[in-house]
Parts: sequence; structure tokens; C-alpha cells
Amino acid sequence: MTHHKDHDRAPQPPAMRLDMVAVEAAKHSLDQGALTPSYGPWAGDIIKLLNDSLATELVCVLRYKRHHFTAQGLASPKIAEEFLVHANEEAAHADLLAQRIVQLGGEPDFSPASLLERSHAAYDQSIDLKDMIRANLIAERVAIECYCQLIALIGDKDSTTRRMLESILSDEQEHADELKDWLAN
Repeated sequence: MTHHKDHDRAPQPPAMRLDMVAVEAAKHSLDQGALTPSYGPWAGDIIKLLNDSLATELVCVLRYKRHHFTAQGLASPKIAEEFLVHANEEAAHADLLAQRIVQLGGEPDFSPASLLERSHAAYDQSIDLKDMIRANLIAERVAIECYCQLIALIGDKDSTTRRMLESILSDEQEHADELKDWLAN
């Protein structure tokens, strides 16, 4: 009994190849900018998720700004100044999200009329410094959870958006750690 050589080999995976039909399609529909066929049916869903994140970031800017101005007269001007730093960082996140929405062929939704209902984080009108810190920590934790879920949902469907969200997530985690430390003092 002789063994045939092919029977002794493990099955080989199919060769990795680019989808040349999609590459060819990328040469057309130039009005779509960065949105190429590889985005498939996901672009609309990603735009919706990003618009909800945009609303969250905008509400966070407003909450931090209010806390900045309200906390100035309280015991810790340093924390009031940090609220302003956080507000500016949240505004930068909003700008990144809006820019990415446009790159994906969508329209960023800055509408004040629906901001709170689309936001995952709440607005807060606390006048006590500890309450402000607590409200901001809750909002940061909500943002962290939402970004973690978004990153998982997007997976490999849109690596550019995923990397942007991972960067924003890192900032939100730093904010939460800082707020946790302030709350403990």
C-alpha cells in the first residue's frame, strides 16, 4: 500500500487576494470621497452611531462649561480650570466625530432640538463641587462604555473610525481617572 503525497498534506487555506471588483469600483463614484465599496452596508449604521456620539460629546462640552463657570467661586479654582480643559477636549472629540461623519458621506447632526435625546450622557446643573465631579464622572463612565461597545461593533468594518474612537476612549479614560481622584479627596 503506497501513500499518495497529497493525502499527507494538511488542507491549504484559500489564497488571500484583494477583491479586484471592489478595487475597480473604487475608481468610480468619486463624489463619495473616502467611502469605498469595502464599507458595504455599514456606512449608514456607523454614521448614526457617530452622530449619537457627537451629541454625547456636545452635551459633555456644555456640562463641563457650565461646571467651569459655576465652580469658579467654589473652594477649588484648579478643578474649575480642569473642567474647562475637559470641555475643550470634548469639543475636539466632537470635531473629530463630525469630520469623520462627513468623510463617510453623512451629515453631522448639531441640532440643539434633539441633542439631549440623542446623547448617552446627561446634562447637569449641580451647584455643589462634589456633585459636579460625580456628574462628570458618571458621564465619562457612560462615554467609556459607549465607546467600548462602538469599537466592538465596528470591529474590522471601518479601521479608521475604530482607531479614532480608540483615541477618544483613551482621553475619556484619563478624564474618569482624574475625576475619580478628585472625588476621593
